[in-house]
Amino acid sequence: MVDADIVVVGAGAAGLSLVHRLPAEAASVVLIGPSGGPLRAPDRTWCFWEAGSGRFDPAVTASWEWLRVRGRDGREVRRHIAPARYKMIRSADFEALVGHDLAGRPGVRRLEAAVDGVEALPDGTARVSAVDTGGGRHALRARWVFDSRPAGPPAARTRLLQHFRGWFVRTRRPVFDPAVVELMDFRTRQPERGLSFGYVLPTGRHTALVEYTEFGPEPLTEAAYDAALARYTDRVLGIGPAQVLGTEQGVIPMTDAGFGRPGGAPGPVFRIGAAGGATRGSTGYTFAAVQRQSEAIARACRSGLPPVPPPAHPARARLMDAVLLRALDTGRVDGPDLFFRLFDRVPAGRLLRFLDGRTRLYEDLAVGVRTPVWPMLRTAAELPWLPRRAATVP
Repeated sequence: MVDADIVVVGAGAAGLSLVHRLPAEAASVVLIGPSGGPLRAPDRTWCFWEAGSGRFDPAVTASWEWLRVRGRDGREVRRHIAPARYKMIRSADFEALVGHDLAGRPGVRRLEAAVDGVEALPDGTARVSAVDTGGGRHALRARWVFDSRPAGPPAARTRLLQHFRGWFVRTRRPVFDPAVVELMDFRTRQPERGLSFGYVLPTGRHTALVEYTEFGPEPLTEAAYDAALARYTDRVLGIGPAQVLGTEQGVIPMTDAGFGRPGGAPGPVFRIGAAGGATRGSTGYTFAAVQRQSEAIARACRSGLPPVPPPAHPARARLMDAVLLRALDTGRVDGPDLFFRLFDRVPAGRLLRFLDGRTRLYEDLAVGVRTPVWPMLRTAAELPWLPRRAATVP
């Protein structure tokens, strides 16, 4: 006997996306996640590109057809990405949209609790244990468990962090172009190791999310981020007097570690989302891969097949990520120059497919020749000989 066909652990982007996509005829689904307090993730923003309308469009804050990248010397390249649009979703709006849908699904139950144990049982089911805010204990048996909780990173050859802090600002003067996203602005002070850039998502002439981002080994202090943001908004963007309406801050692992179970492994417990490898190692983008992974699981459920999550990114894309991360970490390639060159010399449609891991081999080669070829080839040649090391836990 089981308490649920499917238990989904974690009510973030991955958990909510999966439950939202599961077929309505699924007999019983339990979504477990904290309702508040220190275990609840802070509000955040997710961005992705998508052609045409999408299922989450009612939660989209803003979208754009133009992307811009600026080099350290001020040169710029603008790319028109239609028919795709770059879409921005706030986590609170996403949760409200999915929550409204789930409220009308009688087969879905939500348990507001913190999971402290997931165990595969000898009979092929799994046990999930959790504690609610009142201290009550819960134990559920399920046929399948999808766990999106953050997990310690597996052994890897390269580990960098994409760490950032952003301000939601309102300016006195109309200084932003609401038609164009500043995707990477390298006119920031570059760190000794890695790279940095500004990121601007304009929601109007007077309002925008302005972020300072680094790819590097360690996050900064809040004071250091704010100092970098002040320099960027004042000296580079010149936005003038502005009110900071809110902030967001985060750290995204950028690594060539292998996440999740290998395809075809027996159940009943699987990792999904960032814990299941949905974060693209070279860019940090996660949301679109979460949707692809969730849809594949839901499709298997509809077909009566074991719902084994597929790899979030193709093997060739993961290999290219490993090469790029190693080249950046060793300093063999100049990060700002590399990304500017890609946006300047690769057609927009092909570049978006490449960043999504949806290009064919000939397209990958066409993109590869736009990079510093010899440093990248040297890095690719040494990669098989580098040991994978476990993360050091302080």
